[in-house]
Amino acid sequence: MSEVELSVVVPMFDEQEVIPLFVERLRPLAAGWGCTYEVVCVDDGSRDATPVLLQRLRREWPELRVVRLRANAGHQAAISAGLARARGRYVVTIDADLQDPPETIGRMLEVAREEDVDVVYGVRSDRSTDSAFKRVTARAFYRSIRALSDVDAHVDAGDFRLMSRATVDAVNALPEHDRVLRLVVPALGFPSASVDYRREPRAAGESKYPLARMLRLSVDGVTGFSIAPLRFATWLGLLGGVAAIVVLVYAVVAMLLGDTLPGWTSTVVIVSAVGAVQLLALGILGEYVGRTYTALQARPTYFVAHDSLVDAGTAPTVPARPHVVPVRTVPEDGSDDDLAPTADEPPPARGAGGFRA
Repeated sequence: MSEVELSVVVPMFDEQEVIPLFVERLRPLAAGWGCTYEVVCVDDGSRDATPVLLQRLRREWPELRVVRLRANAGHQAAISAGLARARGRYVVTIDADLQDPPETIGRMLEVAREEDVDVVYGVRSDRSTDSAFKRVTARAFYRSIRALSDVDAHVDAGDFRLMSRATVDAVNALPEHDRVLRLVVPALGFPSASVDYRREPRAAGESKYPLARMLRLSVDGVTGFSIAPLRFATWLGLLGGVAAIVVLVYAVVAMLLGDTLPGWTSTVVIVSAVGAVQLLALGILGEYVGRTYTALQARPTYFVAHDSLVDAGTAPTVPARPHVVPVRTVPEDGSDDDLAPTADEPPPARGAGGFRA
């Protein structure tokens, strides 16, 4: 597959209302970029007319490429599927709801070339169209991530960004599941810049990110980039031990003073407090154990049913992340001591990639 200068990855899920508006606004802009490009629309298992509309538009717009997932895999997985198949020297990820203006893409490309950086973040300078609850919780989340980990994530940056081919290859090579790209990309530490823009209201349709999904994304972000919650559980255990010692001393003193009348309220409060601390600690540990379990299963997070760039039945789609089969050599004595990959051949990456089904 030939390389293009710019790939625009657009995850879509039940976006039939906004697709015509998105294409009407993006296509004239793309003609003015002055470079070869492709628009990779990743249909995340939509249940409405989204795939039909994309196929019709593709007949009129040759640069439009449709990647359809076999089942709904989630917003971050859909973006990962697009990154795995994007061919561009630069890759932009943007949602189809037009809250992130496509006009900013040209500015991002200029900044990347002029400043020679690998990542250009779209930073929301004006979020007045978002609810106050969303603005407050978003800022609290990013500030918490920056305090709990070494990730220098932009407070008002989401999944609207431009990445160089080196950055995309690095992201595709990561083996982790449940990746949160708005934290993964800053964690790489590649040279970056930012472009400010005003966040606009959703052009049509409804948001596909309810509170439950936002909470799940937050948990994945915290547990994926920080062990501070584990240390918090440890400190809770230590504080619980200190409290137990204080209660023990109080009980002994009360016994020596003859003031040993049983107190139902204090007993219930102590038992409830200790039980709550234990359950909280177990819950935190469970989140990390669950991530480890998922990683060990190494199941792909998405399955590709169709890629319009690949002729069906002629060439299988291979994930962009390299899967290197290690060379296994057996010594003459028949021992099994030298079955590791060579120094020039890293072990095959496992995890968040998808397969063509």
